Parts: sequence; structure tokens; C-alpha cells
Amino acid sequence: MTVIRRPRTAPPRHRYWPLCRRCSGIALDLGSARTRAWIAGRGMVLDVPTVTFPGSGAVHPIQRGTIVDTPGTARMLDRLMGHRLPRIGRPLVVVTAPVLDGLAFRTEARTAVEILRPRAVLTVPGARAVALAAGADHVRPLLVVDIGAHLTEVVLLADGAVTDARRTALGTADLADGTPPGDISDAVVDMVTAMLRQDRTSLTRTALRRGVLLAGGGALRPDVTGDLPGSLGCPVQQVPSPHTAAVRGAARLLAAAHNHPSDTGTR
Repeated sequence: MTVIRRPRTAPPRHRYWPLCRRCSGIALDLGSARTRAWIAGRGMVLDVPTVTFPGSGAVHPIQRGTIVDTPGTARMLDRLMGHRLPRIGRPLVVVTAPVLDGLAFRTEARTAVEILRPRAVLTVPGARAVALAAGADHVRPLLVVDIGAHLTEVVLLADGAVTDARRTALGTADLADGTPPGDISDAVVDMVTAMLRQDRTSLTRTALRRGVLLAGGGALRPDVTGDLPGSLGCPVQQVPSPHTAAVRGAARLLAAAHNHPSDTGTR
């Protein structure tokens, strides 16, 4: 198992969200296994496999949280979303991104999303979107565990910003290939333990006392998550509809960007 961690550095600043009362808006969660989209005023319109069909078979343009085929991702978005957008006006697009290697993902995602002729493309860390969907208090430290199909992330948030993050290229799709469910839960415990050992502040311990917020499709798998409360020694709370939490959180940011650009922050 390969675990990648993010060093404790100041989070990158993002630009202020533009005021866009007249344009349409899209929230996108581009996952390795599934792509989900939310259109302002219409709600969830897509929850489909992340695949393209350039020739005789299906191709997966996003793998293990990395966009490996940007033109293919653009073609997929055009096929899925092009006919759903109004002919007049340009949409504001909010895209969730993995916390680690997020810069590369954001760059490729913005390029792919240009096919939708956006007015602006804004990105949000997936863990922050999950916390927003859950309505969690963003001021106090919070641990978010997101178990996806091909990637599992453990992210520490404080004041709504990422202060530490770990990930492993392991998810529920690996269970079909014979990976024991316990390997995923063990990876989560190992990542949280490493956070505790290397945390020179009290943020991680404070977050654990509060409890872990659990999201992603893996949150629906008791064989994966059932032992986490005992192994972590803290409460584990599942986000409602955990498999769609990220896109719903992005949709909340989309609404905030339309109505209160100065209040959405820049982190």
C-alpha cells in the first residue's frame, strides 16, 4: 500500500467567487468510477459511469483520482452535458478535486470543462465539499474520510481549510479483484495514526474527539467501515447519501457563489 501525505503548509489561496446572478451553474464531481452533475435550478441530473467510447470499447479517462485523458474527459462532458445547458448564457462551473495532487487535477479539469463554454471554473477540495453537504461546523477541526471506488482520502480540516491530508490508491472497486475489505479500513486507521504521530498541534486529536465524518461509496459498505469506530476509538458519522455528498457540497458552493460572492471565502 502506498500512502501519500500532504505536508503541513499554508493552503493555496483561491480567487474570489464571481457574482453571476444571470448565468446558469453546474456542480461537477469527476470521479474515477462515476461522474455526477448538479445543475442550478434542476438538481442532480447525472450519476453515470466515468467512461468514454472513442472506438470499439469503453475507456476510463480518470483513474485513481487522476485525469489521464483530458480530451476524452472533455468529450464525455460534451456528450453528457452539452444538450442539458441553455443556449443563452455561460455557466459557472464548480468542480470537486482530490486534495493531494489537486493542482494537476484542477489544471486538467479546467481544460476539459472548457468544452461547456463556462463563464468561470472554480474548484473545491472534495473533503471540504463533503463537510458542506453534511452541514458540519467548519470552524472546529474535522476529520473527513472519503472512501471512493479507486481512492481513499483522509483529510483534516480546520477553519474550513485543509491542514493535513493522506491518501491511498485503494477503494471499493478493488474488492471485486479479491482485496479484503479489511485492507481499506486498515489503511484508514494507518493514515489517521500517522497524522496523530506527526501532528505537533492538537488539531488531529481534537478532531478525533469530535468524531470522523465518513463519505464516498465505501461509506455504504459495512464490511469496510464496521470496525472503524473501535479501531479509531472515536465516533464515526456517515454523511447522508455519502456517495453524492461531494457534488451536493459543490452545489451549495455554487449557490453561495451566485448570491454571496464575498462570503464564500478564497480558500
